[in-house]
Amino acid sequence: MTPLTPVITEHWDVPDLFTLEGYRRHGGYRALSTALGMDPDAIITTVKDTGLRGRGGAGFPTGLKWSFVPQGDGKAHYLVVNADESEPGACKDVPIMIANPHALIEGVVISSYAIRANHAFIYIRGEVPQAIRRVATAIAEAERAGLIGDNILGSGFNLKVVVHSGAGAYICGEETALLDSLEGFRGQPRLKPPFPATHGLYASPTVVNNVETITNIPWIINNGVEWFRQFGTEKSPGFKVFAVSGHVARPGIYEAPLGITMRELLDYAGGVVGGDGTVKFWIPGGSSVPMLTADHLDTPLTYEAMAEAGTMLGTGTPMVFNNTISVVKAVTRWLEFYKHESCGKCTPCREGTYWITGVLERFEHGRGTDADMDLLVEVCGNIAGRSFCALGDAAATPYPGALKYFRDEFEAATRTPVDEAFPPSASYIFSEVGAR
Repeated sequence: MTPLTPVITEHWDVPDLFTLEGYRRHGGYRALSTALGMDPDAIITTVKDTGLRGRGGAGFPTGLKWSFVPQGDGKAHYLVVNADESEPGACKDVPIMIANPHALIEGVVISSYAIRANHAFIYIRGEVPQAIRRVATAIAEAERAGLIGDNILGSGFNLKVVVHSGAGAYICGEETALLDSLEGFRGQPRLKPPFPATHGLYASPTVVNNVETITNIPWIINNGVEWFRQFGTEKSPGFKVFAVSGHVARPGIYEAPLGITMRELLDYAGGVVGGDGTVKFWIPGGSSVPMLTADHLDTPLTYEAMAEAGTMLGTGTPMVFNNTISVVKAVTRWLEFYKHESCGKCTPCREGTYWITGVLERFEHGRGTDADMDLLVEVCGNIAGRSFCALGDAAATPYPGALKYFRDEFEAATRTPVDEAFPPSASYIFSEVGAR
């Protein structure tokens, strides 16, 4: 079995790791001293050479994104950390911020130095006040220690870091909607191009990165390219913080090299609980990526292997479901979420999520038809690739993926209500809850 590789999570059991003293005891801010003695372009090159890909879902090469920021343009540059983790099933950025906020902050300072940004923003979802407090307190500690502010460690580099609390809108996880929200406007996605690298926050060059992505940076600076690339695969190098949830005995955080299989993660998570103890279907990276089945448990969890399997690694937060769960009901609940969270700016997403949800509810109550199954395929096809942002694509993803593997369940739902075929009392994760 592929061994776990605790790097970001290595010292999470240290009670005071979230404090400056606790973080420094375990090597904290050594990378910052090293980075401030390097040329900023050398840092960008180092990150490029590691092959680090964005851990927020899209998997875009981080160093390449940084290199898109124009230099010598006379404009202010900004770094924005997307901590608006709100994808159904995703829970790995919030634990990072709560357990070790200084690792994120050290990554923010190094990244800002590399792209020549003197202002950084950490946009945190408003429903997680503990994470907001932890990060804000850590920033205050770093400021008092001279690790943030003017002339950091005597380098002449100045940086102001601001924590911004979001208001719970899923759409603000989209980078341009997040930027609009930061500017005080309603969070709605912008038409691209132009892209944030040249026209981002306040129409200035901006890099938007995920929490986990930025948290990798101190370890990269401390240990180098070869060390990082020893983990993972050639096209998906490094390690990943996987958050495993659903019908498993030990749901939680498992940090492992990219390329580990879901079967191996399941072993670490104690196997499947409930039902007949087998996997019915699983989602590799949040509800916005197509589902897979037990036949895919040995597929490597890499960006390229997941694409070949017809899905995406996404956020790397697998959800596992046993045979007590109705695929029809699961897809319906996800689509209700996307319908509720659609910002309404573009017609394909606004109208498409309304129609998909309405038709799926007919299946849920045993009133679907064969024509409805074809209609849903057509509606999803009219949304995918036609919306302002990826929310539309996310909404168009669950149904086609479910139909591919579980068409029989949708056919059965033309005759029998879902709750009769899959009694809710048998579907609880915890048996003692179902017993009530």
